[in-house]
Amino acid sequence: MSKQHRIMGFLAFFFRLVNRVLAWYRLPFFHLPIHLLSAASPQVLNLPALRHDLRRWNLHDTRTLPTVKPPTVKKEDEKPVCPFHARDLEGRREDGTHNDFADPAMGSAGTRFGRNIALEKGWPKTDALMTPNPREVSRVLMTRRQFIPATSLNLLAAAWIQFQFHDWVRHEVSTKEFHEVPLKSDDVWPSADNRRNVMKIRKTVEDPTRPTGCRAGPPSFLNTETHWWDASQIYASSPERCHELRSHQDGKLRVEGQGSSQMLPQESDSDLPGVDLTGMNDNYWVGLSLLHTLFAREHNAICDRLKRDYPQWTDHQLFQKARLINAALMAKIHTLEWTPGILARPSLQIGMNGNWWGGIGEQLHKMLGITGESEEIWGIPGTSTDHHGASYAMTEEFTAVYRLHPLIPDEYRFHSLADPTCSVYKSFQDIQGNGTRAVLLHPEVGMDNALYSFGLANPGVVTLGNFPRGLQAFKRIKPLQGQPEFLDLAALDVLRDRERGVPRYNDFRRMVRLKPVTSFSALNAEWADDIARLYEGDMEMVDTQVGLLAEKPPSGFGFSDTAFRIFILMASRRLKSDRFFTKDYRPEIYTPVGMDWVNDNTMTSVLLRHHPRLAPALAGVANPFAPWRNVHAPTGSAH
Repeated sequence: MSKQHRIMGFLAFFFRLVNRVLAWYRLPFFHLPIHLLSAASPQVLNLPALRHDLRRWNLHDTRTLPTVKPPTVKKEDEKPVCPFHARDLEGRREDGTHNDFADPAMGSAGTRFGRNIALEKGWPKTDALMTPNPREVSRVLMTRRQFIPATSLNLLAAAWIQFQFHDWVRHEVSTKEFHEVPLKSDDVWPSADNRRNVMKIRKTVEDPTRPTGCRAGPPSFLNTETHWWDASQIYASSPERCHELRSHQDGKLRVEGQGSSQMLPQESDSDLPGVDLTGMNDNYWVGLSLLHTLFAREHNAICDRLKRDYPQWTDHQLFQKARLINAALMAKIHTLEWTPGILARPSLQIGMNGNWWGGIGEQLHKMLGITGESEEIWGIPGTSTDHHGASYAMTEEFTAVYRLHPLIPDEYRFHSLADPTCSVYKSFQDIQGNGTRAVLLHPEVGMDNALYSFGLANPGVVTLGNFPRGLQAFKRIKPLQGQPEFLDLAALDVLRDRERGVPRYNDFRRMVRLKPVTSFSALNAEWADDIARLYEGDMEMVDTQVGLLAEKPPSGFGFSDTAFRIFILMASRRLKSDRFFTKDYRPEIYTPVGMDWVNDNTMTSVLLRHHPRLAPALAGVANPFAPWRNVHAPTGSAH
């Protein structure tokens, strides 16, 4: 055990005792002009100590569960790993293989989700899948009667997390097997077979690499996407799809049009009209299109810069380096801008800066130009890779805590940068699915105005009673068995956690060493009666989704402290397990040009590079995920 590990172990033990009496966010915080002194505040020091314990006790490897061995494995379920190639040293594989040379399949598309709870605790209670009825949970506790805005954020913050989530997570769902959720007589639900008494929800496909009927360990599920923070939502998780997205000239991705009006091509799948051709376009809407297009164009800008400095490089070399740089820039934006936006506490800002720049801070880090092995001092990028005893994977619990659908509004107003009298009004149903591109091609909207409008608008507060109505009767673009498919995403969120063995709320809290909530009024006084009635007075049956939305967050937080436990663990894990963010985050791999691009750019600089007309709206805005300036207001104040 290293000296650094012993020190962190002692710090974790100390704060474990402190947190029995006082939560980390109630400890003192010293907002001092010297960064290192602020970083030494008890509230800030508690965060790496908490992460130390979570790494120790909340990373569980599902790859230890039984696997069908050849030759008994069905041929269609085999996921062979292509042999190592020398170019794997310097670039990412489309399917995520060969990130870890000792375990080439780790984190690749088609591998299992991990767990943040002990495996024996991950059995779904199949006899309680409908208890209480997920649709009634949605109707009683989730339904938005009046929009509750999160006034400290803009709508790009809502689009951003879905954009990032699509990089990390996707379960395969069946087209043949369904859960049937009973409906009350007053609940009319559109159904393909005209049955009005049930809502059909597709079952999650169980892991086909497990022996049939195996009871050695709970069910496991596969991630269809790569688990790595590799921007696969833009570049895809298969070589075939990635090939379709590339122009095959100068390393660039395919885009159409000129200047700030450039867009991605339209999806070639005839079942997905009006949707962009990109790496992941499930549940697509204008918010995703804006970000997919923006970072596809950023990729192409990186290619132009690399070609200028390395004119002899091939199309493939330019593509691979631009992908590395673009993915790292997105990871940095998420760490240093989006996270401090949605978790708006000074201690968290220092903590997340510490993840990237270390305790010494950005200025000193850049000035010294060196890194050491201590992530607490130097930040995670550039340190050694560490999986902390479990194969790297996204987890079922991570999926659960990132269900942030209340961020989405139901109504949208598109403003004009040029004309204050011009507005276009749309519902969420209008701007999603096959209506996505039509909105952006509208003569009074376009990319500039759409981004500006998202910068002015607020998302919703992540709380009970604020679930978007448009997502409680959501029509998917792609038909199912030739018929339209409707979903209540609030009911779906509840059922998915039950189906995949995510513990209910109090057990979830116990798994991350938080005290269980002992009464409904302690959970949420306003909603106590409704929750108690729905769960028949049994606090232990309250679903994790309900508890996370009911729980009062720490001051400045956009979501609960319970969810934050998984966040603080997995946010740093996405960096620490990836060699391209650790031992291979260096000029020899990224190039000096690439390292400068990541270090010197922000979300604001990306926006202004491709949409310079946004400059007045972003002037003086410290965080681009906070409300922008209304350029037509007399004082330039936020809209």
